[in-house]
Amino acid sequence: MSEITDKMADDLARDVILAADELGDDRLIREVSDVLEAASTTAQEAYMTSIRIRLALRRGRKFLDDKISRAEKEALSKANKQG
Repeated sequence: MSEITDKMADDLARDVILAADELGDDRLIREVSDVLEAASTTAQEAYMTSIRIRLALRRGRKFLDDKISRAEKEALSKANKQG
């Protein structure tokens, strides 16, 4: 796939994820994928790759943020108990 295809597919993936979040409609991701697949399997594959990567990174970020938050709360709780 070309760099421009990947960039365009990633831009669309970002916009669709944002729209799906705002609308509360996870099916939107699949619906856009179906539209792309009917027109260009190359574009659809690039789009779905970007979707998977972006959603995986979102989950990874949430996991890290939650882990840090729990550690900070535990440290604060220990400090309060000692002081």
